Amino acid sequence: MSLNIYNTLTRSKQEFIPIEPGKVKIYVCGITVYDYCHLGHARMLLVFDMVTRYLRVRGYDVTYIRNITDIDDKIIARAKENGESIQDLTSRFIEAMIEDETELGIIRPDVEPKATEYMTQIIHMIEALEKNEYGYAASNGDVFFDVSKFKDYGQLSGKNIDDLRAGERVEIQDAKDDPLDFALWKNAKPDEPSWESPWGNGRPGWHIECSAMSTDTLGQTFDIHGGGQDLQFPHHENEIAQSCGATGKPFVNYWMHNGFVRVDDEKMSKSLGNFFTVREVLKKYQAEVVRFFILSSHYRSPLNYSDASLDEAKTALMRLYSSLRNIQPVAQDYCEDYLKRFFHVMDDDFNTREAITLLHEISHEINKQQDKSSLRTLELAATLTYLGGVLGLLQDDPETALTAGSSENGLGNDEINLLIEERKLAKKSQDYAKADEIREQLTSEGILIEDSPEGTTWRRI
Repeated sequence: MSLNIYNTLTRSKQEFIPIEPGKVKIYVCGITVYDYCHLGHARMLLVFDMVTRYLRVRGYDVTYIRNITDIDDKIIARAKENGESIQDLTSRFIEAMIEDETELGIIRPDVEPKATEYMTQIIHMIEALEKNEYGYAASNGDVFFDVSKFKDYGQLSGKNIDDLRAGERVEIQDAKDDPLDFALWKNAKPDEPSWESPWGNGRPGWHIECSAMSTDTLGQTFDIHGGGQDLQFPHHENEIAQSCGATGKPFVNYWMHNGFVRVDDEKMSKSLGNFFTVREVLKKYQAEVVRFFILSSHYRSPLNYSDASLDEAKTALMRLYSSLRNIQPVAQDYCEDYLKRFFHVMDDDFNTREAITLLHEISHEINKQQDKSSLRTLELAATLTYLGGVLGLLQDDPETALTAGSSENGLGNDEINLLIEERKLAKKSQDYAKADEIREQLTSEGILIEDSPEGTTWRRI
């Protein structure tokens, strides 16, 4: 089966055909570094880490670029609020971002360009847009992109340009010719950082930064552009307009957008008080649990965060680790059937949800094996470990992971549930000695289990 990707531009799944056979060039809009990474950032980082990992496992030579926005209005405002320099602010949060990425097991991009390092390329692109009559200098010293000149504006988001214009209002002091026109270059304001340009001292607009960085590092046309769903409009729409306007060539062949993160079924936002940073979450949950939770949903689906959801993810991940306990897989052939099924679901637009369901199926098959040293058991364990690794999961020693996932005061709820699941499987395979052993272990820990036709329940005594 060929790899198929949902292309936001065409609103359909398409067979992935790279521009250069065997090679993939991918650009992802990174983080604006004025605060700690939140769960929305974590999802974007993990989704495209997964995509990059999988493409490489598929045999592609991947060049992965993810930018850093280190100059914009929010950064300037936060630095003034804190009474610190912009460089001190951005350096501090770039370091924090790298720490969070490392904790989550995210592979660093091949190149991580910063906007402030690309002023020459940005200015050259704006000059090209002026030459091609897409850009114009306004009376207030700003330079704008003339949206009316780009006939395909709205193709990515599906928005109608007349409807957009009707919904916009031009402020009295605004020097734009059209309410939809967007800034390419902003005239310098007092006490703000600025760079020399043909239009006077100033700084770039947000959208032009990514166009300049992506085309400089990957070429005028490249394979995949990714980012969060919230960037689809206007950021990515504007990137297409200014990139095509400057080069006269197609910009990107496949657009990928990951879905929103919601908290208890409400959109995550600071105003609602349901805003969580990665660091806050990692104080309560292991990093691999967070990774497992995010990848358990398809990347385009909304993701609902709650403690209950993270608890479920923790139990599910520990169940996978439990099946690998006391097994020493060695280098050998994997189970070809499971490999084929795994790659089949992942080739269907990176369907990690179904891939993780398959990991659980392999885990159940391991638990059914009575001889933990048999060739079949070792092959299954090696297969589970390998396929988990493709997703960046099951990277710890099982005993270490299970110990970290348990409570300091005796067995935690997750470990109790795992032992009950093991006992259930032991009874199903008529390994009654193992089932009795688990019951005795639970009793010694002060856990009373009760069997009934409806299932097994437990309580602490």
